[in-house]
Amino acid sequence: MRDPSTRRTLRVGTRGSALALVQTRLVIEALHAHDESIACEVVTITTRGDVRLDVPLSTLGGRGVFAAELEQALRAGEVDIAVHSAKDLPSTLASDMALGAFLPREDARDVVVTRGPLLADLPHGAVVGTSSPRRACQLRALRPDVQLRDIRGNVGTRLRKLDEGEYDAIVLAAAGLRRLGLAGRVTEWLGADRMLPSVGQGAIAVEMRSGDAYPAELLATIDHAETRARVVAERAFLARLGAGCAAPTAAHATIADGTLHFEGLIGAADGTTLRERRDGPVASAVSLGVEVADALLLAGGDALLAAAGVRVGVTA
Repeated sequence: MRDPSTRRTLRVGTRGSALALVQTRLVIEALHAHDESIACEVVTITTRGDVRLDVPLSTLGGRGVFAAELEQALRAGEVDIAVHSAKDLPSTLASDMALGAFLPREDARDVVVTRGPLLADLPHGAVVGTSSPRRACQLRALRPDVQLRDIRGNVGTRLRKLDEGEYDAIVLAAAGLRRLGLAGRVTEWLGADRMLPSVGQGAIAVEMRSGDAYPAELLATIDHAETRARVVAERAFLARLGAGCAAPTAAHATIADGTLHFEGLIGAADGTTLRERRDGPVASAVSLGVEVADALLLAGGDALLAAAGVRVGVTA
């Protein structure tokens, strides 16, 4: 263990939403479980994605709009680590940044929240809130008759808009509701066969400056190897496509009996979806993600991405 005289207070950067602060607390608790003497200071940072709630994320810039300011704070030395929802990170990091740790992954599924009915029982033309092209595509495949309407804001804001009648249903990540103690609001849990999750959904990632020894040493003690392998495979898939949030793409990796099981999706706004599944060694997580991406591109996914304005292979 490092000599206490050489330690410094670990400044932890985070967004200021209730969910972001809960996730930051989980990281600090994990560090303290390893060494309760580690001193941590939480630094709250407002990102462009938090301010521009009037613009869909896919228009605002998609992945990275919740991460850019946190990375700027890392570069400026204002924080030592930054806590992210892994699904908010761009698929390829800059060379001066590194992912120091992943906490054990929460439930990666999406959920439907309504004022009562299941998704199949919503009335014809019901208004469903989502700002995600991925969710919108798969919702159209499940219920082509519903009206999809953008919704932004934190979890509490979205639930309030539902309760006030602006929407008949909203789709959220299960992990956020569970971490906020709001799992009781879930009307319906959507398995991956119905709604393939976003890359990294349910995982907490901790970013740091490349080569910064003290944070690297601390984060190595809390890094969850299985979650890292799963998310690394999914991020490799997305990086190969270069899709970010601009097009309906999804990927989900699981590990069972030493084998990594990977499924990827490319879709279109009209509900068209292409899916591909592969299994392979955990050590080949990156190549497996790329293999599935290439198979989908050859099956027609390249045309679907082009229609969404995505240049394949240009990382986002």
